[in-house]
Amino acid sequence: MTLSVAQIDRETDQLVGEWLPLTEVGRRLGLSTGRAKQLLKDKKLIGVRRGGPEPEVPAVFIHRDDVVKGLPGTLTVLSDAGYDDVEALRWLFTSDDSLPGAPIDAIVAGRHTEVKRRAQALAF
Repeated sequence: MTLSVAQIDRETDQLVGEWLPLTEVGRRLGLSTGRAKQLLKDKKLIGVRRGGPEPEVPAVFIHRDDVVKGLPGTLTVLSDAGYDDVEALRWLFTSDDSLPGAPIDAIVAGRHTEVKRRAQALAF
């Protein structure tokens, strides 16, 4: 399986805010860059092209030395619902008054089950 990394649009780029190059993601997770790339291939993280030499990942996806709990499952559900990487980022970072806040904020706050349930509803 080859690594397919989407080109990000300006609006989504601004929604996300802070980004980390893949080598930095690997460093923070204690992984080689190759292992960090595998996280992208396995859809445990989303990486996009932002004009630099390597894919970049939203900084909020990494907490301390791990991927935010609940994120990989949510990414899988969004992918299964037909969302591509950029659409998934847009959904995760767009404010939802019923949460309140953006789905990624709820995931970081430990409410990933609720977010995953909402993502599952998108498929129907």
